[in-house]
Order: sequence, then structure tokens, then C-alpha cells
Amino acid sequence: MESVWDYPRPPRLERTGALVTVVHAGQVIVDSDRCWRVLETSHPPVYYVPRDGIADGVLQPGAGQSYCEFKGVADYWDLVVGDSRVRQAGWSYERPTSAYADLAGAVAFYPSRVDECRVAGELVRPQEGDFYGGWITADIIGPFKGGPGTMGW
Repeated sequence: MESVWDYPRPPRLERTGALVTVVHAGQVIVDSDRCWRVLETSHPPVYYVPRDGIADGVLQPGAGQSYCEFKGVADYWDLVVGDSRVRQAGWSYERPTSAYADLAGAVAFYPSRVDECRVAGELVRPQEGDFYGGWITADIIGPFKGGPGTMGW
């Protein structure tokens, strides 16, 4: 078991060899075992997929940006599969800070905005709230930031 309260701040970036899959509108969007996970106090892990691990032609630049005090400026991506468009389905740090340089161009998907995310075959439960994109599996324990009343943690 991993407690999110044992994760560091600033966040730790680590490689994972676990198979990460994302499916939306019947199409496999991600099928990669070369991902990164970011571990930060009070948050479930966020999985970042290298661009070459994402199906061709499904990402289009989305509206807006946000700022992370550790990683820098995040750009958002819309997911387009057939007639389905999911606005801001994911985000990336195209020019992250030096401590997170390995994330450059990798995309993290919100599990709440796609049909299915899995880690090593296990279906992921999305982190509560609309801002954070943590992936909760059976071996991750909280409580987690993101739900009502937790923003001040």
C-alpha cells in the first residue's frame, strides 16, 4: 500500500514500467509501459504518457493554461475521437522546469474525462474534484485532496 501522505513535496518524478492504457469512444488512446508518474503529498499519482505512446491524430491543442509552482506552465489538450471531442481531456508541460525536464511533451489524462484508464490492467478511479487528475488504484490510500472542503489542505 502507498499512502499519499508519504509522498514528497515538491513532487517526485519516477519512471514506471506498468502498462498504462486509456480508452475513449471505443478507441485505445494510450497503450504504453514507458510512462512517468508524479507523486505529491495528498494526491494520487498522475501518469504522464510520452507523446509517441498516444494514438496518432487524437490530440488537438485545447483552450487555456495553468501554472504549477514546481513544474511550470501546463498546456491543455482536447481529445478527438470520431465525432467525440473531450475538451481539456489532458495536459502537458511543453517546457517544464529543469527538475521535471523528463516530462517535456508527455501528456497526463484526466481519468474522469475519458471512458477508461487502467494501470497494470486495474481500472482506475478518478480523483475527486475538477482540477487534479490523480489515478486511484487499490494500492493507493488517502484521504485525497480535491474533494469538497479539501482545497485548503
